Amino acid sequence: MHYLYLAAAIVVEVIGTSLLKVSDGFSKLWPSVATIVSYTTAIVLLSFAVKVIPVGVAYAIWAGVGVALITLIGWVVFNEELSPAALSGIVLIVAGVVVLQVFGEETKAL
Repeated sequence: MHYLYLAAAIVVEVIGTSLLKVSDGFSKLWPSVATIVSYTTAIVLLSFAVKVIPVGVAYAIWAGVGVALITLIGWVVFNEELSPAALSGIVLIVAGVVVLQVFGEETKAL
């Protein structure tokens, strides 16, 4: 169940970040309100996840997957360009998340 909270926190945070772009610097009321609600919800869900998942692992997964997803959304939805360096960085972030997932249980023993 804790990984479902983490997944939901990631999705809601990505929605909030996408709405942040749409809010136009908090100059549009409803996208701004939705951004704040999304970020608040994401933090609450993340707090449920870290009751079981080590906070460093949960946060790294939350941030890493969030960065990768929002980069993809920026490219697809907002027509933002990605440099080769940006793509390489995203690949490294995703690789780091995979390493945490595969070896995350081993970090509990440390």
